[in-house]
Amino acid sequence: MPRKPNPELLDNEAPEATKQWFDKARPAAEMLEGMFGKTAAKEMLKPKRGRPALAKPKEHVNIRLDADVLGAFKKTGAGWQTRMNNALRDWLKTHPKASGL
Repeated sequence: MPRKPNPELLDNEAPEATKQWFDKARPAAEMLEGMFGKTAAKEMLKPKRGRPALAKPKEHVNIRLDADVLGAFKKTGAGWQTRMNNALRDWLKTHPKASGL
């Protein structure tokens, strides 16, 4: 004998999916095309993976730094690499001959 559902836990706005509900269900590709048109539906259903491509992505480099310099930046906590990048950018602003900006 099935248990009676707890009336306090029933959610009338999001009822349980039943076999009848699944029988009526249609693929998103079918429904979206009728609602938004073929081109928009195709765009909506296209998988979007990862971060969007950047216009100027950062480059990976290996660099050897003095331990005290690296330690000072790391002591500042999370985001130390960004702060180091900003410090180098500030240095370039004060040395226009070295700057390619």
